[in-house]
Amino acid sequence: MKSQVSGFTLIELVVVITILGILAAFAVPKFIALDSQARIATINGLAGSVKSAASLARGMSMATGNTATVTMEGSAVNLVNSYPDSTAAGIPMAVNASASDFTYTPGAASGTWAKVGAPGTCTMTYTPAPVGGVPTVATNTTGC
Repeated sequence: MKSQVSGFTLIELVVVITILGILAAFAVPKFIALDSQARIATINGLAGSVKSAASLARGMSMATGNTATVTMEGSAVNLVNSYPDSTAAGIPMAVNASASDFTYTPGAASGTWAKVGAPGTCTMTYTPAPVGGVPTVATNTTGC
């Protein structure tokens, strides 16, 4: 009586491992680039949130007639020219971004958000509105 053995031969296993190795060599660089793309998308998403929050604060200022402060989500937001200013009590209070994701450095002329854990050049800067103008939001994703 003849017993039949089933399974893979050594050559079949070597071929499969070789094919997987070749596929991995092409796939790994694609996945390595994803972290940079994710940081860029996060900064761009924050920029959109900042623009929306500034517009919402402007609308609330116009609706209430108060050009000094408005209350957004229970927090007082300082305004300059009816838009949030760049101090710690201004645009960061309107955006309400997570402190675990971003750090905010306030300034009189502008304020800057930096992505936590990202290179120092991965930032978004908010400049308050000049008289009769609108605020400026600029992203810097160089080296993210």
